[in-house]
Amino acid sequence: MSNLRIVVLMHDGLIPPDSLTKEHDRETAEWKSEYDVVSGLRALGHDARPIGVSYDLTPIRDAIVDWKPHAAFNLLEEFHGVAVYDQHMAAYLELMRQPYTGCNPRGLMLSHDKALSKKILTYHRIDVPEFAVFPRGQKVRRPKNLEFPLLVKSATEDASLGIAQASVVSNDAKLQDRVAYLHDQLATDALVEQYIEGRELYVGVLGNQRLRTFPAWEMSFSGMPEGTAHIATAKVKWDHKYQKKYGIATGAAKDLPVGAAERLDKLSKRIYKTLALSGYARMDFRLTPEGKFYVLEANPNPNLAQGEDYAESAAHAGLEYGELLQQILNLGLQYRAEWKLV
Repeated sequence: MSNLRIVVLMHDGLIPPDSLTKEHDRETAEWKSEYDVVSGLRALGHDARPIGVSYDLTPIRDAIVDWKPHAAFNLLEEFHGVAVYDQHMAAYLELMRQPYTGCNPRGLMLSHDKALSKKILTYHRIDVPEFAVFPRGQKVRRPKNLEFPLLVKSATEDASLGIAQASVVSNDAKLQDRVAYLHDQLATDALVEQYIEGRELYVGVLGNQRLRTFPAWEMSFSGMPEGTAHIATAKVKWDHKYQKKYGIATGAAKDLPVGAAERLDKLSKRIYKTLALSGYARMDFRLTPEGKFYVLEANPNPNLAQGEDYAESAAHAGLEYGELLQQILNLGLQYRAEWKLV
């Protein structure tokens, strides 16, 4: 399937250049994912047009009505600066009867509400860390089942926003301080969960009904100073200087316990189906020294940049970048949205 008209939806501040110059540092550019996807689709022979969106739906509607694209490649992660509004962007595309890539609105809603997703997974007997939600405007009262150390993070934000070394707390005073920080700085409820010591593993999943998983990927914290928590803070994820300084890197997980790869495969697919995900997603796990897996999060529509975990693990499984984009596009075209059933 070639020569398709594709609108690539992205934040209007992340529209990439059509070509790179010496002044562009592609590896550290904020628009790296957007550039990789647009240029990758064009290399496949598609007519890919970036559409910037931030506070107004008009650019999307105009592109759909005037150009009649075969598909929308959805890279939007927010609207009006609100992360959980990405579910409404997918819903708008469905209302416009526009095929699109990535996760459906229901899956986005369930997975982005981290407390709700943990409750659903717990009901299905899938292990998650013990947790509690501390809403804005309410006092912090730690339940007895939450024992220190604890990890404090936003109940809805993605990309490790608000997560730092100070997010791991060891007493009630620090817990109250960190919850107050999240309430004030991010204006979101705080999710407080048991801190699980162990290896950080990621598993990519691709598909709608028939699912494929990629080899487990691991984040290495081997160069971190002694006494620091091995967590994917905002600096660990996005600060290239910090990564180089402490030797933080990701790669294929090695020396997993016997049978662990098979367990991760089944568990990842089970989570994907339980949370009604579609398109593509990444599952985040902790593997304890005792060999137990805990699900940290399910991440629909993860970062698609070349060199990042999802694309690298796909390549490790024999699916090169262009093939990955094409399969994601095919899944979007094949997804059976409700309007297709009418």
